[in-house]
Amino acid sequence: MTFTTVFNQQGLYLLFMRKDEVFKGEIEKPADFRFGKNVAGVFDDMVSRSVPFYTEIQQMMAMLAADYARKGSVIYDLGCSTGNSLLSMNSSVDNEIPFIGIDDSLEMLDECAAKLQAAKISRKYELHCVDLSKNLKIENASVVVMCLTLQFVRPVYREQLIQNIYEGINSGGVLILVEKILAEDSSFNRSFIDYYYSFKRHNHYSDLEISQKREALENVLVPYKLSENISLLRDKGFSHCEVFFKWFNFAGLIATKQ
Repeated sequence: MTFTTVFNQQGLYLLFMRKDEVFKGEIEKPADFRFGKNVAGVFDDMVSRSVPFYTEIQQMMAMLAADYARKGSVIYDLGCSTGNSLLSMNSSVDNEIPFIGIDDSLEMLDECAAKLQAAKISRKYELHCVDLSKNLKIENASVVVMCLTLQFVRPVYREQLIQNIYEGINSGGVLILVEKILAEDSSFNRSFIDYYYSFKRHNHYSDLEISQKREALENVLVPYKLSENISLLRDKGFSHCEVFFKWFNFAGLIATKQ
């Protein structure tokens, strides 16, 4: 595997060099999007070209995690994908605090393991393949990160998932949540989507790629409004909730447990 290294304020940040061309050729009927081998191999390029301010979001999450991480506890990354959040937090969080990365894609976890090994991180960490809608158990957590993950969990399972996370977070701990969102007023949705597609075109995605990926994601990525995400967190017991990032139809939230 070939890596390129990018240095930012939080330290070493690793990206695969493989270019995302998953939707470049015309597909007669795109299948539902999944994080299989073809996506896992180009995910870092895909996410950096598809999520506005992705590097800055990672930096912000790492700063927040460092403030709330406590020795004797664990940090969880749910939907850890190829390990970008784990690597960002590794440079800011006390090395004595272990990490647990969880994803339901073995292919993504393989990429994650390779990157963590390449980075030669010295802290203790575990990677587990778990379906977040089933059998998830969080224990002794001071920080739980979900970066662009909850949106892929079927809505019928989201309340129980957030409940499980809340119960596994220690008093004073936090959930850091980044999501694609809907506008509060639906009249803005079209404009925000247009701005987002302009962002993707600027990053050299064609209209065909944008269209085919949108169709593949239609039944897989189900966004909530920002207010709906906040209500979900509060309803499950989180006492304080604050927006730390917002760009049109993307938002970052931090929620604390008393």
